[in-house]
Amino acid sequence: MKNYFDLKGQVAVVTGCSSGLGVQMAKALANQGCNIVAVARRQNLIEEVAKEIADEFGVETMAVRCDITDTENVNAAVDAVLEKFGRIDIVINNAGTGAVAPAEDITDPQFENEMQIDLFGTFRVARAIAKKAMIPAKYGRVINIASMYGLVGNKIAGSAPYHAAKGGVVNLTRALAAEWGKYGITVNSICPGYFYTPLTVDTLNSDFFQQNAKTMIPEERYGNEGELDTAAIFLASPASSYVTGVNLPVDGGYTCM
Repeated sequence: MKNYFDLKGQVAVVTGCSSGLGVQMAKALANQGCNIVAVARRQNLIEEVAKEIADEFGVETMAVRCDITDTENVNAAVDAVLEKFGRIDIVINNAGTGAVAPAEDITDPQFENEMQIDLFGTFRVARAIAKKAMIPAKYGRVINIASMYGLVGNKIAGSAPYHAAKGGVVNLTRALAAEWGKYGITVNSICPGYFYTPLTVDTLNSDFFQQNAKTMIPEERYGNEGELDTAAIFLASPASSYVTGVNLPVDGGYTCM
């Protein structure tokens, strides 16, 4: 029997892998046999995550502290991974932030910070890994975590810089897919809707947001833990070799209306 999503022996770098969706997706890949490199700024948290994944799934793990707004830091992190594993097959660009305020009150530093992390940070990591690992190997899976708000606007919580940065990630995904396809590298993005995480659970369970779900989301609910995993596994798999330049909403239907 063929396991279409077998990732044994492969190495995945996951940024923003100190909590929430990053950890969930890392565990999903580890469940398929993939070795995991947890990347974030907080060393203590990624070391805990790396140990937890190694203990639970029996794969090799590594914790690499990295600030994705610093090009030298990113290059050094990629070099460290290659020194240990000799390969990087998959990268999930999950690190991100989000400034919430009315557009007319957003400051220049808020807007610039959003771009530096969500858009330029995604590019820095993809550029370094493609150049140092994937192009030489003539193989790679780049998965950018954009957002449904990279596809549409919203009236609930003003976050213009986030929309702009994630919209940039959506078209960066297409651009990189077009350039790197000849190297056997696929580049796709996942555009999550609202998901329950430790940071969002209280907000999403409020009366206002519960009513919003019934109005705005065809499935009339928010995403649960695990419901992003299969999208990540599919796009990370060798079986998805003819899928590239795609921006996949996982949003309960939010963007179909």
